[in-house]
Amino acid sequence: MKIGSTIRAYRLQKGLSQGDIEKKTGLLRCYLSRVENGHTVPSLDTLSKIALALDLPITQFFADDALSQQVNPQKLSDEELRFLTQIRRYSSNLNESDRKLLLAMVKKFAATAVR
Repeated sequence: MKIGSTIRAYRLQKGLSQGDIEKKTGLLRCYLSRVENGHTVPSLDTLSKIALALDLPITQFFADDALSQQVNPQKLSDEELRFLTQIRRYSSNLNESDRKLLLAMVKKFAATAVR
């Protein structure tokens, strides 16, 4: 079980940085990095703090393959997931007309992008 990568995926899905989790839990950012990279295994108490900061039940970290199906069905990179999370965060305040305009612009950029 890769608890660190699961934590990272949920954190990115929610658009949070390690610094955000540090502020909510009191755990050092360097410690969170070690957990996410699999160098340290958190205690249940620590995992509980992280789950609370992510607004998740602690059991969610142990769900078999639920995360990969829910968060990352196309195996997005961390950078792609971060980008999409930012788009979601900023577009949530747009009205329907502005969302359609934004989508049309993205389609136009994608059609003319050099690959």
